[in-house]
Amino acid sequence: MIVRRRIFLLAASVLSVTLAAYAQVDPKLYSDMKWREIGPMRAGRTRALAGVPSEPATFYLGAVNGGVWKTTDAGATWHSVWDREPTGSIGSIAVSENDPNIVYVASGEGLQRPDLSTGDGVYKSTDGGKTWTP
Repeated sequence: MIVRRRIFLLAASVLSVTLAAYAQVDPKLYSDMKWREIGPMRAGRTRALAGVPSEPATFYLGAVNGGVWKTTDAGATWHSVWDREPTGSIGSIAVSENDPNIVYVASGEGLQRPDLSTGDGVYKSTDGGKTWTP
């Protein structure tokens, strides 16, 4: 009984995939769609993300070997706020609940890979990421 059920499910899956592959889709359905960049131009892992409760469209993103990025328009555009710092690996980000201009970044990923996870401590910004102090 179990074998028949598995064979039936397999046949149904193959039939669904085959029908979907040959289905014709009217190009008018997606002709208005345009490609756009939705985040930092990099691939890889993201270790940290923090939002600003008092500013619902503001977020900070920390990438493994990619630094810290900030958006103020809910992710439509991202800007690096970490270009001058000596380490690129980010493990954690926190935004002060009392003052959204105070941001803490812990460098170092935490994964035990010395080529990616190295950091050199915690950094603090008091101006929304414009400058950082170790």
